[in-house]
This record gives sequence, structure tokens and C-alpha cells, in this order.
Amino acid sequence: METELSRTLGIEHAIFGFTPFPAVAAALTRAGGFGVLGAVRYTAPEDLARDLDWMQEHTDGLPYGLDVVMPAKKAVDGIGEAEIEAMIPEEHRAFVRATLAKHGVPELAEGEASGWRITGWMEQVARSQLDVAFDYPIRLLANALGSPPPDVVARAHDHGVLVAALAGSARHARHHADAGIDIVVAQGYEAGGHTGEIASMVLTPEVVDAVSPLPVLAAGGIGSGEQIAAGLALGAQGVWLGSIWLTTTEAELHSRALTAKLLAAGSGDTVRSRALTGKPARQLRTEWTDAWDDPAGPGPLPMPLQGLLVAEAVSRIQKYEVEPLLGTPVGQIVGRMNSERSVQQVVDELTRGFEKAVDRINRIAGRSTQ
Repeated sequence: METELSRTLGIEHAIFGFTPFPAVAAALTRAGGFGVLGAVRYTAPEDLARDLDWMQEHTDGLPYGLDVVMPAKKAVDGIGEAEIEAMIPEEHRAFVRATLAKHGVPELAEGEASGWRITGWMEQVARSQLDVAFDYPIRLLANALGSPPPDVVARAHDHGVLVAALAGSARHARHHADAGIDIVVAQGYEAGGHTGEIASMVLTPEVVDAVSPLPVLAAGGIGSGEQIAAGLALGAQGVWLGSIWLTTTEAELHSRALTAKLLAAGSGDTVRSRALTGKPARQLRTEWTDAWDDPAGPGPLPMPLQGLLVAEAVSRIQKYEVEPLLGTPVGQIVGRMNSERSVQQVVDELTRGFEKAVDRINRIAGRSTQ
């Protein structure tokens, strides 16, 4: 599964895996792919440094990357978290309280802080993460929401770090190319998390054509070796996988109820909703997403207000495993996530499926050596 990009980065398989869990990212790197650690949950620089220290110790000197979030468009800029929180309407706070009360969600213990914050969506937090990250030998910096600011791109290049950005359309991809991005991730509608409205089969070749000769990674709904082969056939130089790692044994969901929901879900059990962050993000459909998408409700706020508004609520739902409300960002590939396997087992299955697909195409083309 080698491509020009995988050879440039010195990896065996052109499988790039985004994950918020250091153990998953490190395991993928050791398995011959390229682990990309999501930084959005690190609100304290020292916590990110701790986990990057751990990555250094568990990646055997092999390459890995970091994913940050710097929104291309910001609802607020240049002010602190407290000032941003003050902008949240009381109507929305009341709606959160009523929804939690309807489902009997207990309060956090007195003095217990919310364990889930979205301050990582704020540019100043992402910049503090980069101050830490560039002290480590990361090989790739990815931004999930548009091109990073020009100074960040220049800073990465000064450190010999490639820069990737996710795109949901050919227009977005061309903007990335103009901004000096090195790799474009064509993320289709099927993907988990923030995603656009164009499906992967259509999007990937459009982006490849739009930014050639820049390398493109196919993303969205990919969870088999056959799909990887399809992505490469469409012109991509690798694939960007996220959801498939959520049910691996190395993932740290800390919720058996959530893992069970993921394993039981079908490909039709997700929804693209603004309920979590204020931007459309694919996630498990729950009574929480239904409440926010109900026209009778107040509707979600723009990023980062929505994330700050629901942070404590999400912590309470997760801590007490309130099943009707319990969810997570995940793509339509969740329908294939039917068992818990190690990262190595997933990679082995992907490579076997890829080999079968390539052999099948060779037979169709009359080039089989068997």
C-alpha cells in the first residue's frame, strides 16, 4: 500500500489515522501507518506535552502527526473564555437544563469540573498547543477546519513539518493549495465529525483534479481495504481514517455503554448536526441531537459558543452513561464496526482487503499472475 506520499514520510502503508487517543495513534504508527493525534481536548499545554512524551516513547522512532482546530471563520475573536461564555443567551442555557432534567441526568459532584471542554476550538488555545508540538519531531500538522493562518503554515515549514487541511469541496481544496498547504484531505459527507455535503466517491477525484500535483488523502466512510483501493484508484495517495479506531481495544472511550452503542449501530444511525460544536458534524443520532435539531427548540449557537454551552452537559451525560443522550462523533462506517479489535488487527484486515481488491481488478483487466 505504498504511494509517493507514504515513501516521502517513510511509512509502510498509506493509512493515516486521526484519533484523540495517544495509544491508538502510536499503535497505528507501529503497525506501519501514520498516527495523527487530535489535540482539541488538550486545554492545558502541559497535558499535551505529557502525551507527546508518551508518543515519543511508544512509536519506536517512527513518524506521527498532530491535528489542531483553527476555525477559518470565528464567531468571536480576541477575547477570553469568560467573555465568550457571557455571550450565551439564557434561553439556550434553560434549554440545556430542561433537556437534562427530562432525562434525569444527575449533577456533577460539588467542586467537580467539567471534564469535556471545547476551548480547543479557539485559535489562541490551538496556538499554545503548537508552541508545545514544535518541540517534538512531528512530521505532519493537520487542521480540521480550513487552512491554518499563514504564519502557522510558515512556522510548520520552518520546522520541516508538512501541513494538511481537510476540504469538503474542490473550492475549499483550491484555497488550501493557494495557502501553501502540502496535503489536502478530501473528506466526504459520510465522515464523522465536521464534514461537508459532497460524498467521497464524487469529492475525491474532484479534489485530485483541483489541486494536482499536491497529494490528496481520501476520507469519509472508509473502513475496508477495498475502499482504500477505490480511493487510490480515484487518484488519492492515501486514506485518512478516524471513526474505525473508536472501537479498537486501544481506544480510551471509558464507557462500555458508548462502545456498545457503536458496535450495535448501523450506517443509518448517524446524523449531521450542529448540536455538539455549532458546526455541522456527523455523530450518532440520539435524543440529544434530536432535541437540538427540533425546530421548536432554540437551535444551536455558532462555534465556539455551542461547544462552551454544552460542555458540562456532555460531561454529565458521559459520566453517568445516560443511554438515550449518549453519543459521539462517528461516520457512516459505524455500520462495519461490529467487534472490538486491536489497531494491528484492523490494519491487517485493511491490507488483506486491499490485496484482494487489487487482485480482483488485475483479473478483470487480464493481468493476473495466478
